[in-house]
Amino acid sequence: MSKIDRRTVNTLLAGLPLAAALPRAEAAAKTSAVLAMVLEPPSLDPTTAAAAAIGEVVHYNIFEGLTKIGPDGAVTPLLAENWTVTPDGKTYSFRLRSGVVFSDGSPLDSAAVKFSFERAKAPGSTNKAKKAVFDNISSIATYDPHTVIITLNNADGTMPFRLGENTAVILHPNSAAFAATKPVGTGPYVLENWVKGSSITLAKNPKFRNAAKVALNKVTFRIINDPSAQVAALLAGDVDGMPRFLAVESLDQFRADRRFAVTIGSTAGKGILSINNRRKPLSDVRVRRALTHAIDRKAFIDGVAGGLGKPIGSHFAPADLGYVDLTGMYPYDPEKARALLKEAGVATPLELTLTLPPPEYARKGGEVVAAMLAKVGVNTKIENVEWAQWLSGPFKGNFDLTIIDHVEPLDYATCYADPNYYFGYDSAKFRGLVSDFATSSGGPEKGRIWRALQTQLAIDAVNGFIWNPAQVSIARKGLRGLWTNSPINANDLAALHWGAA
Repeated sequence: MSKIDRRTVNTLLAGLPLAAALPRAEAAAKTSAVLAMVLEPPSLDPTTAAAAAIGEVVHYNIFEGLTKIGPDGAVTPLLAENWTVTPDGKTYSFRLRSGVVFSDGSPLDSAAVKFSFERAKAPGSTNKAKKAVFDNISSIATYDPHTVIITLNNADGTMPFRLGENTAVILHPNSAAFAATKPVGTGPYVLENWVKGSSITLAKNPKFRNAAKVALNKVTFRIINDPSAQVAALLAGDVDGMPRFLAVESLDQFRADRRFAVTIGSTAGKGILSINNRRKPLSDVRVRRALTHAIDRKAFIDGVAGGLGKPIGSHFAPADLGYVDLTGMYPYDPEKARALLKEAGVATPLELTLTLPPPEYARKGGEVVAAMLAKVGVNTKIENVEWAQWLSGPFKGNFDLTIIDHVEPLDYATCYADPNYYFGYDSAKFRGLVSDFATSSGGPEKGRIWRALQTQLAIDAVNGFIWNPAQVSIARKGLRGLWTNSPINANDLAALHWGAA
């Protein structure tokens, strides 16, 4: 074989992809990653703002709670190394881990836990779990710096799960006021940079108790609303993965590309046509039932979500224990929808506004729903808004109709027991069921009430309950640790690492 000079070798290598030119071990030794997400969080404090995008960035990364919810839904210790509960289910005693510090060096102690929960419970609190979780807390005692005793008004067997949600993360009294823009937590990462409208970068926290086990030194979240831009960024290598990929029409392209791994999992999401129950004629249950009969759930899931999802008939997900399939109460029936509108005295065409936030399921789904509603005499003017506009408009109650995926698990009390919530459902009967469920001792009675909760929302047709989205994740091969299932909206960055592709 003829000899080749060093200059020629260097020229040949320069034309190869970097990973091919390096030994496998060196190519795999990446210590950073870039993830894409659809919506930019309005703040970084999950205890004061409702947007699920906050948790995608900070939960388990910057902030931690007493417990942790895994991708399988199991609850394990986190800041609390263990806990006990009294036989009546009302008093929980948590033992905190020793040696845990916040990223500014402040120690974690029982006083910080007491402060965080009392802050969430206080009058004027905007914590979205205030009514469902924190208002049920009767007292918080700090027996010693590492013991917290929480006494509830009513027994709640879901408390360990609730304390693993992002609404229950622990903040320090000295830094809580600045958490929206300068978060200080006990987690494996700290905020390095936030370029509004573009990206959020987290860097490894050197004070984290298990810093040596955190493989990635830096993770950047890129905000990419547009589905075609998401596809382009992944294909170009600008993004390493997207845990909640919404451009499902491109899935076959990624499945056929050996550079990527595609996974399909489950979520706790409830995708709904939210209806403003305060506004006439939407305040008439017959009109809301008509809108629900006008929606072909299967056609929506096939056309908008690539068939990846399950139809729902109430504000509960199929993965919820004790789930009841109520889709049969309002099958697709345009004639029934028209009859109900006529019975309600509504002159058609009824003119409404359909306000749509940026996610693909909303923008594309809005077109599909608008076409379905038009067939029964409901004309919708589509209004596309950015996320901040949605939070200051529909989420404040200023809307007719909107499409949104409620991703939080077990959020029935937050959404439906508060008449001030954005769609304005005001039902003393439903609130009574919520109270009965909280105070019931368990067994058959609790199961009966659980079914009644689901059924009452369907009877009242509060919203158009459409689909439970699947979770679609795409990652460059070699990036390990992304969750396949999402019982909560979180990205556990400490679990991420690069391995052999």
